Amino acid sequence: MTAWEAIRLASELTPDVILMDVTMPNCDGVEACRQVIESGTGSRIVMLTMHADQEVLADAIRAGAAGYLTKDCSTREIAEAVRMAAEGDTVPVPTTGAPMLDEVRRLDAPLDMHSEGERVVSKREEEVLQLIADGCSTPEVASQLYISQKTVKNHLAPIYQKLDARDRTQAVLQAVRMGIVSLS
Repeated sequence: MTAWEAIRLASELTPDVILMDVTMPNCDGVEACRQVIESGTGSRIVMLTMHADQEVLADAIRAGAAGYLTKDCSTREIAEAVRMAAEGDTVPVPTTGAPMLDEVRRLDAPLDMHSEGERVVSKREEEVLQLIADGCSTPEVASQLYISQKTVKNHLAPIYQKLDARDRTQAVLQAVRMGIVSLS
């Protein structure tokens, strides 16, 4: 499959998780990852590569990848990475890359992510975040917003990415710091 086909299929099928090779025809997987993320499908991407290259890792994380695996990992590790990405978690990077992941995110984080007139999260994502900050569970959020639990979970993945959070607690804390939500 070419990178262009992957981008097209991601847009058409909007999968929860995409396992994408770094080396692809037409353009590399990192650029394909960037385009899928920017398309707003909400798909989470786990990059797969033959080499644990720090520069490629940094580029993949900057492009929005939820994780990065080398092809020598086990089937169990791939399955776990896909499961974690589907749940909105950040997939642990191989030990050589873990410190780099944090450093790339820290250095690339905008200083003011919530300036006036510029939305970091959509209005619906803000509503989901506020209800979570108020202590609501996924079923309670779904009930109050008249949406399915699956839809709530689909809102959480881009929220985590936009706020550079790996779970609900981090997302709420970051949202409070940025003035997106308030604690009651």
